Amino acid sequence: MSYFRIARSLLSWYNRVDQNPTGKQVQYTTMRNRNQVVIPLDLGIRIDENAPVRKLIEICDELDYTDLYAAYLRHWRKIDPRTMFELLVFAYMNGIYSSRDIESACRHDIRFMWILQNEPVPDHSTIARFQNERLTGVMEDLFYQLTEKLYQMGELSYKNMFVDGTKIEANANRYTFVWAKAVAKQLEKLEVRIAKEVPEVALRYDLFVDTSLEDCLTHLMKLADLVNLTFVSGKGKHKTQLQKDIELLTSFYERKEGYKEHQTTLGSRKSYSKTDHDATFMRLKEDHMQNGQLKPAYNVQIGVESEYIIGLGLFPNPTDTTTLPTFLERVQEKSGHRIENITADAGYASEENYTYLEQNEQKAYIKPADYEVRKTRKFKKDIYRVENMPYDPESDSFTCPNGKKLVHAYDNHRKSDNGYTTTKQNYICESCTGCPHREKCFKGQYENRKISLSQTFARQKREAAERINTPEGIKLRVNRSIQVEGAFGVIKEDYGFRKFLTRGKRKTETQFFLLAFAYNIRKLCNRLETGRFGVVLFDVDVA
Repeated sequence: MSYFRIARSLLSWYNRVDQNPTGKQVQYTTMRNRNQVVIPLDLGIRIDENAPVRKLIEICDELDYTDLYAAYLRHWRKIDPRTMFELLVFAYMNGIYSSRDIESACRHDIRFMWILQNEPVPDHSTIARFQNERLTGVMEDLFYQLTEKLYQMGELSYKNMFVDGTKIEANANRYTFVWAKAVAKQLEKLEVRIAKEVPEVALRYDLFVDTSLEDCLTHLMKLADLVNLTFVSGKGKHKTQLQKDIELLTSFYERKEGYKEHQTTLGSRKSYSKTDHDATFMRLKEDHMQNGQLKPAYNVQIGVESEYIIGLGLFPNPTDTTTLPTFLERVQEKSGHRIENITADAGYASEENYTYLEQNEQKAYIKPADYEVRKTRKFKKDIYRVENMPYDPESDSFTCPNGKKLVHAYDNHRKSDNGYTTTKQNYICESCTGCPHREKCFKGQYENRKISLSQTFARQKREAAERINTPEGIKLRVNRSIQVEGAFGVIKEDYGFRKFLTRGKRKTETQFFLLAFAYNIRKLCNRLETGRFGVVLFDVDVA
């Protein structure tokens, strides 16, 4: 018998007699000693074949990371940028947004370890710096690469887009803000005081009465240098008249420049946060104090098709009305696709939006703001409403219940913040004297009734109402409620994303693009699992 066979027999006997007196077979595959040196197995063996992390890696392997790698200088990186991006996306897929929590997951979660592939665990500061610095300006391109991949897979058609917006709180102080009205009021008071006191100071130094604040202050500073003026302060110190005047004008100048800076930052907004200048104070549904308090937030606009987010944008506007043209132009530019049908709720119903879609040959399935009111019996039987008055296009006039003509008198023009000009036609009744309908018809200050409306907008609302009541329109409206509102529901409730963690529009938008990327990967996995791959619209019974 060889030495090897003898040794094996002795070992077997030893285990049987001393280590296992019961005589049962020993399970040698179980590692009894945790300090024993073993060969590590591939972590991928422990991960299910249909796990979302595998689909994520599969999709990410086909993306172009040229711009991302260009954000680094040669070897100035501790970990592969692509791996960092995959870690961030997978973290967002699982509702993990804190850089410290992502670092912890890389140390304890086998799925994150598998993504790392033996690369060093990144520090939380490295993760935060990667998201806020490296991904800024790159994330949008990666997102639209994903949507294009989904289009090639047959998941997107770019035929229908469902648009909606929601307000998400900014990472800013809720109680430090700047209001446009307050700034304008304080600046006005300051200008009155400057107009009163600067001429008095100018006369003391033989300057013209109409000398400006800046010129007067410059002259006084030069004078202080000529006389070698020593500025004093503190108790018991006597200030010269020259020093007092310089300090007064300096305070005027600094306050004036501060108010102007506030106005520049505000732009067309009514407010902004001091800790995040891009955030605007808005009324949010999440009211923790139950008092209707305004909070710093961003208006997040998304476009959805086939349950996927295909476009997004952050706006400082509290309302959705003025965001649509800018949003659609950006989506079309970045995706390279022109969308045929645009479906949105009544918050987007405006002449500017309808006209924009008409000019771009896109169908607007946007419910007019007064659509529900128009369907009521009270509205239809109200003979005093201009919508129910007979209109003669040849004479361009309306006929009131008393048989009098309301003829076109003049037009009004108003330009929006986006540069769109709305023209309203004004019609005045030829005579309301002795009219039995006078009290019920109108209560204006004018002798004769005057009505003002945009004929263009009136036509657009009629056409929109007809369009949304077609079988296709009903189907798209129902899908809008399911798809785009459902996307916000998943993001807020399932993903727990109710507040941004970054500050500034660029960083905040990058974070939401990252979230949308993660959302789309999750949605793809879900559709593959449930057998809805390739299904663009939910079936709706329109009978």
